[in-house]
Amino acid sequence: MISVAMGPIPAVYAITYHLSYAYKEETHGPVSFLYKGGKSTNWEGGIRVPGLLYWPGILEPGKHIDEPTSNMDIFPTIIKLAGASLPNDRIIDGHDLMPLLQGSALQSQHEFLFHYCNAYLNAVRWHPRNSNSVWKVFYFTPNFSPKDSNGCYNYHVCFCHGQFVTQHDPPLLFDLSKDPEENNPLTPETESHFHEILQAVRHAVDNHTKSILAVPNQFSLGHILWKPWLQPCCSSLLQLCNCNHES
Repeated sequence: MISVAMGPIPAVYAITYHLSYAYKEETHGPVSFLYKGGKSTNWEGGIRVPGLLYWPGILEPGKHIDEPTSNMDIFPTIIKLAGASLPNDRIIDGHDLMPLLQGSALQSQHEFLFHYCNAYLNAVRWHPRNSNSVWKVFYFTPNFSPKDSNGCYNYHVCFCHGQFVTQHDPPLLFDLSKDPEENNPLTPETESHFHEILQAVRHAVDNHTKSILAVPNQFSLGHILWKPWLQPCCSSLLQLCNCNHES
């Protein structure tokens, strides 16, 4: 969700925030209103974050856009505004927001959004082209603690594996356009296109997975050990560092 501010600030800016409050001292819980879950989960209460933008003369003030966007969209938007080109040697998951912000596009370019919990694909959102339906599929969900609460208060955060989650086969399916609270998972009896929707999402996941390339682990031992020969400095030898001032 994006809103265009009407205030007098002469700049372009974007604000995203997530409400939370202290619960039982060090445990943090969500203030997500009608939505389920909170930070560290992929329920709507954990991933719905409003954005606020202001650009006098470019963006219409007071406009409200109820379309799914992502922080990943900021990079391609800035690149486009700068007149530069996106790299073509990799897949860029974000999209230019300006058509949506200026009204030349009415629907987000994100037909699918993939929601991860650490390295695990947790959920997928599908907003079909030229459709008001927004489907969301969960492959696993966090086990709230206490059991009847709206978060993982006993563990401070919700984890993504093992005893901390419940796997779903078939996946849970929600229609966010009718059930934004995610209280009523659909079944083949309550949704006639149940299997077709899951098949379309599965196909999108397959294509998404094929596009992911293996990269070096940034937290491997070889990457986290300090390498003094890579330390930039210009100090005396007594400080275990030296610098060639002439070069």
